[in-house]
Amino acid sequence: MGQFFRLIYIGLTVLRFGLDEVALSRFRQGWVRALVRVVTIGRRARLDDPRGARLRMALEKLGPIFVKFGQVLSTRRDLLPLDVADELAKLQDQVPPFPGVQAVALVEKAFGKRLDEVFEHFDITPVASASIAQVHFATL
Repeated sequence: MGQFFRLIYIGLTVLRFGLDEVALSRFRQGWVRALVRVVTIGRRARLDDPRGARLRMALEKLGPIFVKFGQVLSTRRDLLPLDVADELAKLQDQVPPFPGVQAVALVEKAFGKRLDEVFEHFDITPVASASIAQVHFATL
């Protein structure tokens, strides 16, 4: 059941970032077009962004695996329009960090202890971030 909801989330993200013209272009059924019209009410402002930026933001929203996919895609300039490849190249070194509170929760879950039981000091502001990890200063 979790996979079904993940698929719904991915679909809604595609629609939210205005990527449906590519992802759903082969669907001609009237009910698909009607559903897209209903779900995309109020999203027109997002369409002002270039398609590459919309794709990059959607991949960032979907999480680390999708960011990694975007990084790989950005290296294949023979497959993508240059404007899209240039925008996806930003995923190589300009990935926004996730909140420090989320990092604390992940560390506590990994160690099975409260953060102050593991570290003397833990800076919740990340020093660096990448597609599947980020770095925090900490003292044992």
